[in-house]
Amino acid sequence: MNPVLDTPTDVRLMALASQLLLGLFVLMGLSACGMWLVRHPAWHLAGIKVQGDVAHQNVVTLRSHIAARLNGSFLTLDLAEAQRLFESVPWVRQAVVQREFPNRLKVTLTEHQAVAWWGDAGEDRLLNAQAQVFQANPDNIDNDALVELAGPDDQAPQVLALYRDLSSVFGRIDLDIRRLELNPRGNWRVVLSNQAQVELGRGEPSELMARAAQFVGTVGQVTARYQRDIESADLRYPNGYAVRMRGVSTVDAATAAKPAPRPAPRPATPKPSNHNR
Repeated sequence: MNPVLDTPTDVRLMALASQLLLGLFVLMGLSACGMWLVRHPAWHLAGIKVQGDVAHQNVVTLRSHIAARLNGSFLTLDLAEAQRLFESVPWVRQAVVQREFPNRLKVTLTEHQAVAWWGDAGEDRLLNAQAQVFQANPDNIDNDALVELAGPDDQAPQVLALYRDLSSVFGRIDLDIRRLELNPRGNWRVVLSNQAQVELGRGEPSELMARAAQFVGTVGQVTARYQRDIESADLRYPNGYAVRMRGVSTVDAATAAKPAPRPAPRPATPKPSNHNR
């Protein structure tokens, strides 16, 4: 039986080096092929398909504007960056960006549904149905179509929720809310459709709702008595509220017309007598 001879160490090292070099050349070749494929004109982005909510968008202008800012081919494009670019467009709340083989993008847009002005009507800040504050061109919105809500931005959900609750309360006397405001001190104020201002004061939503309900349930007696509309109301009293009626003064007319009495003359100070000297 022939003895098995061990392979010399230098031969084994040369064989291993050859295998490593071969593997390296294969990887380099695959990498070069991959780069060639990625950069092939066939993968250049040929178009963008925009669908979904586009009521406030010019699709042609939007496509050209975003396409000029995209980097990469169909294969290398960063979809997250493309999504961010689309969502930076006014009125766009959400964008879903997908690759559509072989060389197109499909973008589905969801626009903000404005439910209120955030601040004064006609400005560029609005509130959507999700209580998110957003900026947009308000030119195509009717100023009277939306209510005005105002307050700190981080309190927008609370302002919108209270508006929805109070709307049903004031609706019992056929009045709409034109403005609901939360000031920096935490006080709430309502302006109704008849221009009446109602001070609700501070408190939890349940407390504010209770004050409004009490006011709505009894104010009809006041208006019936004076046959006038409410100009303003202050509901911050613990056991009631104060109202001001249009055209009704709390000062009697005769008293108001009467001139104020003149002060009585002060008596003259007597001069010292010579006998006292």
